[in-house]
Amino acid sequence: MGAKPQDPDFITDLRIKAEEGSAASQYNLGIMYYEGRGVIKDYKQAVKWFTKSAEQGDSSAQYNLGVMYYEGRGVIKDYKQAVKWYAKSAEQGVAQAQSNLGVMYANGRGVIKDYKQAVKWYAKSAEQGYSSAQFNLGVMYAEGEGVIKDYKQAVKWYAKSAEQGYSSAQFNLGVMYAEGEGVIKDYKQAAKWYAKSAEQGVAQAQSNLGSMYHEGRGVIKDYKQAAKWYAKSAEQGVAQAQSNLGSMYHEGRGVIKDYKQAVKWFTKSAEQGDSSAQYNLGVNVCEWPRCY
Repeated sequence: MGAKPQDPDFITDLRIKAEEGSAASQYNLGIMYYEGRGVIKDYKQAVKWFTKSAEQGDSSAQYNLGVMYYEGRGVIKDYKQAVKWYAKSAEQGVAQAQSNLGVMYANGRGVIKDYKQAVKWYAKSAEQGYSSAQFNLGVMYAEGEGVIKDYKQAVKWYAKSAEQGYSSAQFNLGVMYAEGEGVIKDYKQAAKWYAKSAEQGVAQAQSNLGSMYHEGRGVIKDYKQAAKWYAKSAEQGVAQAQSNLGSMYHEGRGVIKDYKQAVKWFTKSAEQGDSSAQYNLGVNVCEWPRCY
């Protein structure tokens, strides 16, 4: 009692118990090696002790061992082994393992792709409040993969995930409100969720939020805010945002008119195949006898 994980006596005692067969101690020793607390970080040793604990049925060790195989840390990457251990942990009710097992089935990694199994495991995890699984379950309902397409169910699960701060769910929920899919169309709600996602750095949400400010949908029209969010998205490579930012510079809306900046952003967008930017680059900013 009172010993800290960094104390040699703590590690020695933990190792003794692990070697005597304590599953909890084996798991904890694996954590120490994984994180490099009190010992030199060593993924192979982490795998060794997670395995001993997992084989005794410790659900957390089983989950962590699955992660090690999935990422190839301390072992050769092996999706089949990852699935094996995720499944054992998932069957004991570990939400993260259930979610990860769903991902494996959805992507056909280590198992034959099976959307129904993906939905099954996402649902088990989502019901426990795991935000990643809630988002993925929403996607399955929105796409009709493994379940009958149901936008209301998609909105339900996106909302649960979004309320926990999951940025992708916030963006998708914004789209549902903007399009009126599964909910009554509501631009204010769309702008709200785009903003939450945009503030976490989701590029497409930043672009969409810029458009809301540009057009005055769900928010008061504000060209400065539009330019701000287009710029954030454009810097991350979103072609539509780059094109729109180019237009803002060309027209002097929300920013000082600057043809060089307009050309810069139209060019970046055009190179990605955006037809609007290609047109603007070729026509709007090129005025005889020179191009701006």
